[in-house]
Amino acid sequence: MFHPSSSPKRLAAFCLLAMTAAISGGRLPAEQPNNGTSTERLNVLFIISDDLTSTALSCYGNEVCQTPNIDSLAAEGTRFTRAYCQATYCGPSRASFLSGYYPHATEVFGYVSPRSKIGDRWTWPQCFREQGYETTRVSKIFHMGVPGGIQEGGDGRNHNQGNGADDPVSWTHRFNSPGPEWKAPGEGETLESNPDGKRPVVGGNTFVVVEAEGDDLVHSDGKTADKAVQLINQQHDQPFWLGIGFVRPHVPFVAPAKYFEPFKPFRNRQLPERLDNDWDDIPKLGINYKTSLNMQMDLRKQRKALGAYYASVAFIDAQVGKVMAALKASGQDKNTIVIFTSDHGYHLGEHDFWAKVSLRDESAQVPLIIRVPGQRPAVCHSFVELLDLYPTTAKLCGLDVPANVQGRDITSLLKDPEASVRDEAFCVAPMRKGFLIRTNRWAYLQYREDGSGGAELFDMREDPKQFHNLIDSPEHEDVVREMQARLHAKLAAVRDNDL
Repeated sequence: MFHPSSSPKRLAAFCLLAMTAAISGGRLPAEQPNNGTSTERLNVLFIISDDLTSTALSCYGNEVCQTPNIDSLAAEGTRFTRAYCQATYCGPSRASFLSGYYPHATEVFGYVSPRSKIGDRWTWPQCFREQGYETTRVSKIFHMGVPGGIQEGGDGRNHNQGNGADDPVSWTHRFNSPGPEWKAPGEGETLESNPDGKRPVVGGNTFVVVEAEGDDLVHSDGKTADKAVQLINQQHDQPFWLGIGFVRPHVPFVAPAKYFEPFKPFRNRQLPERLDNDWDDIPKLGINYKTSLNMQMDLRKQRKALGAYYASVAFIDAQVGKVMAALKASGQDKNTIVIFTSDHGYHLGEHDFWAKVSLRDESAQVPLIIRVPGQRPAVCHSFVELLDLYPTTAKLCGLDVPANVQGRDITSLLKDPEASVRDEAFCVAPMRKGFLIRTNRWAYLQYREDGSGGAELFDMREDPKQFHNLIDSPEHEDVVREMQARLHAKLAAVRDNDL
């Protein structure tokens, strides 16, 4: 791994490559691909959904929300069952895996670009662009406000002309996909903070449902899929890194009405198992920022929220199907790595929690599918992190990986899904001042770095739904000390960087 300024010898070599690229019209010389089956480098197609929990996908076991197109991709690639984000809401999560640094390395905890913190160091797509790739994004890859930042006409705030916290130097081309969002014509209802039903459909980061009129192309994600198909079908003179950012199932839950039909009547939706007094044994900071209680959502509204979320997921699955069909029709699927994931997970009523931010598995874990041409389909149970995508794809494409990148190369797992590259996953919730260390047996959640905000310990073998906090259990004192030591060591390693 290297950084362009890492050594005089490597800098000289890099400058020679750059001069060659300038003479040849901006392209770096193509290298032999890692699989030896083609004279071309592999392309990368990165598809990311916003606020998508793996528990909503049928390839991850959901029996109600059917996702045949994502399932088809999973059947061709490696599906990871224990992939974790590095921050449990959009801004810091995306800044992390795109920059190659953990949030506590860059201290990017909000909804901003990491560029001011990383200087001239390469982002993930920039690493590819600087080494001969055409890099393109469609819609939300770096953070964009939803709905305001992608709404037609915006919401009156400055969203950088629709580009949000984007990083211009990462891209050869970039395209936005504005849509009507909560203003779409159709049957709508505000579910959050609307106990008497008098609140109209509203904008903002609010649980709003709109069963919209019209077809897919009315909406941002339909436009994004359409643009992606156009780009895939274009003639490519360079290998490409193409990022496709879908904004659903992020609120508002807006999709064409046909996607809602399989989940009606909403009253039939089954809410997650709950325990009485479930919050009594957890610290205040462990209670999520959105709950059934503070959102004033009765059981009817909760069931409708669940059905509307599933409808939004079904809408996204259809868009993924269009993109994958275009890739296969073009023949480029034989030379393209495909990744499908989300920026973090999402609560759908577990513990009466909703949305993201929480460090429980529903929020911290993400779906992750990686399909590499020629690989055998597999399911992998090793811990992996979104940070690992940067060095892994660079390695697969035969590129130099900057030395500063904090993720790990997981190509070994694509060859041997029984292997392991991590014995734990690390994730943070800056909004809650929270940290997660997740091992095979234990989930340890700590609030504030000194632990003054309290902590939680769950035995994931005996209590996978995380109902019983063992932090004060005398027989688990040794486990608590071990997990505290792991957290201390991890934070020290994260902060040992070149920034």
